[in-house]
Parts: sequence; structure tokens; C-alpha cells
Amino acid sequence: MGIRSLLALLIFFITGCTRIYQSSQPPITYVPDSSMPSPSPFQPIQWTLTPSATLAPSATPSPTPAPFSIWIANSLPARFVDALALPPDWGLTDQPAASGLQLSVGDENPVSRWVYTLVAPFPTIADGISAGDLHAAWKGTADSLWGSAPLMMAESTLETIAAYWGAPAPGAVQIHPTGELADNAWSSRPSWAIIPFEQLDPRWKVIAIDGVSPIHKNFDLGDYELSIPISLSGGEPPAGVVIPTSNRDPHKLTVVAMTGVTALVRATAFAMEQQGVSYPGLDIATWLRAADITHISNEVPFAEDCPYPNPVQEGMRFCSRDKYIGLLEAVGTDIIELTGDHFSDWGAAATLHTLDLYAARGWPVYGGGENLTQGRQAVLMEHNGNRLAFIGCNAKGGGYAQASASTPGAVACDFTWLSAEIERLRDENYLPIVTFQHFEYYTYAAQPDQQRDARRTTEAGAVIVSGSQAHQPQAFEFSDGGFVHHGLGNLFFDQYAVSEATRQGFIDQHIFYNGRHISTELLTIYFIDYARPRPMTAEERAALLNAVFQASGW
Repeated sequence: MGIRSLLALLIFFITGCTRIYQSSQPPITYVPDSSMPSPSPFQPIQWTLTPSATLAPSATPSPTPAPFSIWIANSLPARFVDALALPPDWGLTDQPAASGLQLSVGDENPVSRWVYTLVAPFPTIADGISAGDLHAAWKGTADSLWGSAPLMMAESTLETIAAYWGAPAPGAVQIHPTGELADNAWSSRPSWAIIPFEQLDPRWKVIAIDGVSPIHKNFDLGDYELSIPISLSGGEPPAGVVIPTSNRDPHKLTVVAMTGVTALVRATAFAMEQQGVSYPGLDIATWLRAADITHISNEVPFAEDCPYPNPVQEGMRFCSRDKYIGLLEAVGTDIIELTGDHFSDWGAAATLHTLDLYAARGWPVYGGGENLTQGRQAVLMEHNGNRLAFIGCNAKGGGYAQASASTPGAVACDFTWLSAEIERLRDENYLPIVTFQHFEYYTYAAQPDQQRDARRTTEAGAVIVSGSQAHQPQAFEFSDGGFVHHGLGNLFFDQYAVSEATRQGFIDQHIFYNGRHISTELLTIYFIDYARPRPMTAEERAALLNAVFQASGW
């Protein structure tokens, strides 16, 4: 039995009414409607076989004349129908002409826009396409998009989009059960798919259309090609009729920017003295400030007696001058990781002074602190209903992680403690983000000890594991439902001349929605000198993604 047949049978048992199949409409040119109301908070309701409290069952289609009945087109998304609330004396009808109100796909009088998302398996190089190319693929006239692979989607998605765009060309669309779609797409790469926004998960890469992506904070429902309008005809709904405005509520979205190594020393610090404190962030500060939560792993303490930087300094004992904290302010820092190897380099007084500077700016810290107890405390943050917990440690231990009961510094990893904390945080409905200062490997591939430790934390319930130590980008993996990036590379550090790989780096933008991690967008950077990274060109980005995806076994 098909999905639509099952839906029709379900509504028959719930309401005593049947729903007629609405045939595909001819293609309609999409024009944003300025009268469309802005989204209001919408809590999706899971589809269930339990009769709805607002749709009282009856033995036969409701005989009540208009305006006390409503007709709903078969092409509407099931979650939209499920979230629709009607007064007790209203019912569904299978006769559109006899109904008081009609809801269907179309843009004549839009009351809702249902967001679908163009996606591909995560290890996909392409970032976006044009709306024209997407429609050409739908019509079967595209040239070599995704290797000429058909668009994959669930049957219900096809019905909704076809009601607006018209039927796809034969062979242009391939139907898969919702629960098997991601696995089938991964096993047949290159591949692409269209899914409802609420079905996003990190194994998918979101593909922008004309530069517009529904995971971006500045997303506009009216500017997106896969924002499907749902229209109401027959008049204005009376009090008691609640129509969901969208399946994407911006008030449930949180963007977290995770970064790699920051060490404001040597040639980086010298450039800041010559060019200005904010110089290293000139080209990427906008990215970092745009996130709701921006993470910085600053490995080096600030010290009042820190000398003028020497760009060719010998030795590995580091400090930063106090004024350099202005760079962290300029890029919109929200949280500081202190697991770095050099946090105790300038002695306990400088370590405590650094903590005071962070506290004065309201920046919470984790992974290090005044003592072991403080450094082990997770930082708990709640934004737009998403409950996040940041926790981390130094996997090298020893002299690199000196926090003790009475000594400040970075916290050494104890995986019995860490796993128990992750489990506790999950029990309290937090999403744990775990960061490591691990051994530095100058390889794209993750090494066995990195993989072992990351998998310990995802097994305990970490949703994201991020390697803060790597001086070059490293591999990804998905483990026990968690997203792992073993190394992001440098953010602000002077290894420009070491190798091509140390000039490359990632900023990971993790997207949370309605209490879930739903997507990760990879921002790629390239150093132009010893201090300043910039966004990569398309060619540089493709080369890096190819290298790291191959190192990930993809």
C-alpha cells in the first residue's frame, strides 16, 4: 500500500471522511508574495495513529454545510495536516465545492510555506546550484548534474512538489522510503535528494539554491525555490482554526562556530603589532560574528610582563600581550576552550590573570581553569530552546595539563570521568560538544589514538567531537550518531611556511534546530601570511575537501 493510500485510509478511520487525490497542477512560475505573513513559532506534531483531539471521528463524511467543513488536498504534507487545528464543530469533507474552506498547494492566497531542502551525502564537493539547473533536472534536460543521477525523494515529497512544479520528466525522480533515503544516497554517490527541512541530519550536506540555504540565519522563506506555498481559498479562517505557517521556525535555530588553534605569539603577534590587533581577523571576522555561539581555543596565556614578540623566537614557551585580547573581541568570541598545551607556559600568576580577563568579558571557559574541579565543569548554554554543553580535555596529559586540586591549568583527559559526564548531560537533555587537545599529527588522516578517543565519547553520547589541536585539517567520521572532525587546522597561528596543509583550515558551523544537531556547514580558510587567513577560492576549497574526504575513507 502506498503512502498516499495509507494516509487516506488513516483519515477515514480518524474522521470518517475520505480525501480525494488532487492531480498535478501545471507548472507555476514562482513569485515571492510580499503579503505572506512572517513565520510564527510552530511546534511540529509527530504523525500518530491516535485520533486527533481537534478532529473528532464520525461515521460518515461531515454533512455540515459550509463554512463548517474544510477540504484538504491530498498533495499537502502530512505534518502540515497533522498540525492543523480545527474547532470541535468543524470537520473534513471530500467535496471541495461543498466546503467552506479549501487548502491546497499554490500561491493564490498563501497562508503557509513548507520548506524542502536540496541535499547530497556529506562528502560532496559541490556547494550549490542555480534554480534554473534544478528545474532543468526536474524536466530531464540537465547536463551532468550529479553525474546525471536522478533526484531521490520520498513519495510524499514528490506529490507536494509536483502539485506546484508539475510532474517530473520520466526517470528524473527516484522514489525511496523515507527511512532508507540517506543510506541509499550514500551507497550510490554521486547522488542528490530533496527532503523536508525537518528531516535534516548531519549525514546530509545542504546544497544552496541561487546562494540561498535554509540552514542560514538570514534565510528568507520567500526567496527560496523549495519553499512550497500552501494557499487557503473560500475566505478567512474563523477563530479556532490554526494553520501552521511553516515547518521551519527561525526561533528554534542555533548556529555554533567551532574553530581550531589560536596562539597569538611569534610571527602572528608581530604582524598584530605592525598591522593592528584586529588584522588577523579582517577577512573572516564576519563569519565568526554571525554565529550565535563562537568558540575559540586559545592555547596561550596573557601576561602583563609578556615581552614584545619575536617572529623567529626559539623555544616553545609562549605568552600573549594583554592588548591582543582585542582580536578575540573583534571576532565575536562567546566561549573559550582552555585545553591547550601552553596554557601554563608563563606560570600560575599569568594563568589566573588570563582567567580574570575572560571573566571580565563574560566569556565562560572550560577544559581548564583555576583548578581541576573548575576545569572539568561543562559550560551549559541554552539558545532558542537548544541546550548545549561544552566539555573538553588535554589528551597528552603530564606537563601539558597541569590543573590539579590546587593548581591552575589545562585538564588532562580521564575517560571514565568524561564518559560519565557526557551520559549525565544527555540525561539532563543537553547536547554535549566535546573538544580535544590531542597529539599533533601533520596528516589529513586521523590516527588510531584520535579515533579511539573520539569514539569513546560518541559512544557515551557526544553529538559533536572536535579536535582543537591540529595544525592542519584532518578527517571526519560519523560514529554512534555523533559527528567527528578530528582536526580543524589553525585559526590564528604562524605556520604559514611549514607546508601547504598548514595554510589550510576549517571553521565548522554546526546547526542545531528544535533540540537536534541537524547539519554542519564547512567554511574553509587559507593563510595569506603568518597571521591572516581568508576564505578559500572555489579551486582551493575543492582541493581541500577532496583531500580530507579521501582521508576520511569516503
